[in-house]
Amino acid sequence: MRIPPIVPGTRPELATLEAGIVAERGRVSPLYQVLLNSPAIAQGWEQLLTAVRNRSSLQPDLREMVILRIAVLNRAPYEFDAHVPHALGAGVSPEKIEALRAQLLDASFSGLERSVLLLTDTMTRDIDVPESLFESVKAHFTDQAMIDLTVTIAAYNMVSRFLVALQIGH
Repeated sequence: MRIPPIVPGTRPELATLEAGIVAERGRVSPLYQVLLNSPAIAQGWEQLLTAVRNRSSLQPDLREMVILRIAVLNRAPYEFDAHVPHALGAGVSPEKIEALRAQLLDASFSGLERSVLLLTDTMTRDIDVPESLFESVKAHFTDQAMIDLTVTIAAYNMVSRFLVALQIGH
């Protein structure tokens, strides 16, 4: 890690923040231990990512496929490995998980899943999303779900880029 982690329980001024992280996540992971170096950022990060993961209208299986795809595209194996159990719990098959790891969009994915993953690829690699791609995905979602999907893609690009830049999980 390029920034030293804060060991949970060693700074009394962070106790409330750490308790909130544990309440939402079950533990203070290495990612959050590094984020604790900036308490305001750690708090905002936790609120945003909790909303993305736990309070979104996006189907959990689609959310987890998006997260896994971003982790692979951004070379963030720590993130990929952290989300495999969540993906399995959301009903993503081991075959789909391995296809995502191998960057394959084969017939095991539905048309909707391929469209969502293509949007994920485009937002991650190219940033600009062609109108035709946006409209083809939007045809399957409410406005709220499109916001939730787009924010999920954007937020997990932030997560993976943070992890890679600071070499968390290496």
